[in-house]
Amino acid sequence: MSAVESFASGPMWLGFILFVLGMLALDMFVLGGRHSHRVTPREALGWSLVWIALALAFSGLMWWYLDVNVGREIANQKSAEFLSGYMIEKALSVDNIFVFLMIFGYFAVPPELQRRVLLYGVIGAIVLRAVMILLGAWLIAQFSWILYIFGAFLVFTGVKMLIFADHEGDLGNNALLRWLRGHLKISDHYDGEKFFTMNKGVRYFTPLMLVLLLIELSDLVFAVDSIPAIFAITKDPFIVFTSNMFAIMGLRALYFLLADSAERFHFLKYGLALVLLFVGAKMLLAYWYHIPVMWSLATVAAILLVSILLSLVLTRDKNKA
Repeated sequence: MSAVESFASGPMWLGFILFVLGMLALDMFVLGGRHSHRVTPREALGWSLVWIALALAFSGLMWWYLDVNVGREIANQKSAEFLSGYMIEKALSVDNIFVFLMIFGYFAVPPELQRRVLLYGVIGAIVLRAVMILLGAWLIAQFSWILYIFGAFLVFTGVKMLIFADHEGDLGNNALLRWLRGHLKISDHYDGEKFFTMNKGVRYFTPLMLVLLLIELSDLVFAVDSIPAIFAITKDPFIVFTSNMFAIMGLRALYFLLADSAERFHFLKYGLALVLLFVGAKMLLAYWYHIPVMWSLATVAAILLVSILLSLVLTRDKNKA
């Protein structure tokens, strides 16, 4: 196989894309996506489990298909690549959640209005990731050495994340936000879930539009980290795409699940930084030594598990004190 050759056929790509569109349509038009309401932890937990179950079911179906048509060895490898990629993307999406909390808190967005903003944010993220994955696959096919640039960038990002893990962002000094406020007509108040409102015959953007734009921008920034990270695990565009889509589609439920307890996962930021350092180092060492996919899966899982347990234990002791 070449650097970016995939086992997936055209119908597989089409089928998965239709599945993504169907799930988005189900959310928007059947399950209350059009109606503002506060998402309860129980609802968020239910949807989080649904998305995780769907990802695991997809991995199982992919393993079965490859085991029958290609062989057990390839089936095991590709399934491990998918699970590793999904775990990395799911973990890195937690960093998005910390930023979402900061944005919603700064604009004092009522909980019942957050659902729709995140839904549109997810749709934008899906389109953005698809474009970036295709671009990344093309770059790797044309310039294989670019993987070393990806690796160096991930190491740099991981080091920066370790240094600034405790740094609190200040949206008030955000250059884009200042520019938007200086060039757009922004209303002072929300108008339900509307992104536009009319005042004395003049059309204004509501603050909810600023929130949506900042969320889309934040996903662009995080995509620059996460897309190279998964190419360190696999160069199969289908696995890169599917693992990204499952992680993104479960992002909104994960946000509402962790929104009220995000401060308890403080050390997870350090764990994410170590994951980026690991996958970056894996890319840089690939010329001399190829780290097996199962080792990568075990290493990433161990880093995340330790950081989560450490966060829960230390925050529990702090709360008791």
